[in-house]
Amino acid sequence: MIIRIFKAVIPEELHEEFELKFKEISVPVVENYSGLISLEIGKPTKWNPKEFIMISCWNKEDDLIRFAGQNWNEAHIPKGMEKYIDSCSVDHYQQIKLSNN
Repeated sequence: MIIRIFKAVIPEELHEEFELKFKEISVPVVENYSGLISLEIGKPTKWNPKEFIMISCWNKEDDLIRFAGQNWNEAHIPKGMEKYIDSCSVDHYQQIKLSNN
């Protein structure tokens, strides 16, 4: 399994609008791809006052290629969402199994 962590820095005055669009636009885009295991989104806290995140888990690399293309190691921003983002990053990790199950 591959864990994908997308982080976006959003100007504070756009947080409310971005959060709504994040749920309405970005989440459905990701959820429509086969191979997605789970999806979580998070909003800023006092420790990360401008960052929103999306954590998605995928079965395998081929699933990420179908979702984000050959350059799946780069951020994939749905049309209309780019206007909110000051900067963003994406990181990927292989799952470490916690048991033999």
